[in-house]
Amino acid sequence: MLTTCHPFDEVAMPGPLIEVCVDSAEGLAAAIAGGADRIELCAALAVGGLTPSAGLMALAARAPVPVYAMIRPRDGDFVYGLAEVEVMLTDIQAVRDAGLAGVVFGASCEDGTLDLAVLRDLVGASVGIGQTLHRAFDLVPDQERALQDVIALSIPRVLTSGGARAAVDGRAQLARLFDLANGAITIMPGSGINAETIHALRHLPLAEVHASCANAIAVAPAAVALGFSTPTRRQTSAAELRALRAALSD
Repeated sequence: MLTTCHPFDEVAMPGPLIEVCVDSAEGLAAAIAGGADRIELCAALAVGGLTPSAGLMALAARAPVPVYAMIRPRDGDFVYGLAEVEVMLTDIQAVRDAGLAGVVFGASCEDGTLDLAVLRDLVGASVGIGQTLHRAFDLVPDQERALQDVIALSIPRVLTSGGARAAVDGRAQLARLFDLANGAITIMPGSGINAETIHALRHLPLAEVHASCANAIAVAPAAVALGFSTPTRRQTSAAELRALRAALSD
């Protein structure tokens, strides 16, 4: 059962804060049961996460931990037109209205660099609530320069794998980003992090980590046959989250 708390109180368990991404009511409940410190609320995690529904946001507003909502109007890249930016700004207001703690967003130019003009609009719309720059950061050709741009925008946190498909493969670049950030911004490693892979990142000065803590479960064959789903879907697991917590505490 979800209970009510102040949405802006972030009190982590001992060790790095664990943010868990979820895209369903069931996943939200499992993340809370497993002891998540913060939730990233999405729809459609199979495509990297989209903006969650109003109903899911309303449910998540009753969670006992802070919840940040993904602001991403469609799948694909992060190059957005004016109409899409308008949708994103409206969705940020919906997050405010729901009483959630923050938002997760990003925007790219055609060459992969950060779209600073769009990001300024998104930052301005979300003043007063938490902000995370998502893995659009992993598409930039020069992460060191991009990090300085993010700091200048006063975004307090960037979610990144170090430009690799999985954080463990980007650990050398993550180490460089931590050094460059020097405490001016939180570097939150994410992608492929679990109880086994986290050991390869333990040398980093981790303050926060991002994980799905999910297992693959089978989908009904009829739904797959009609094109409604892939053969499996990912489901948040409280046990996987507890295992990650234990690995971080070793």
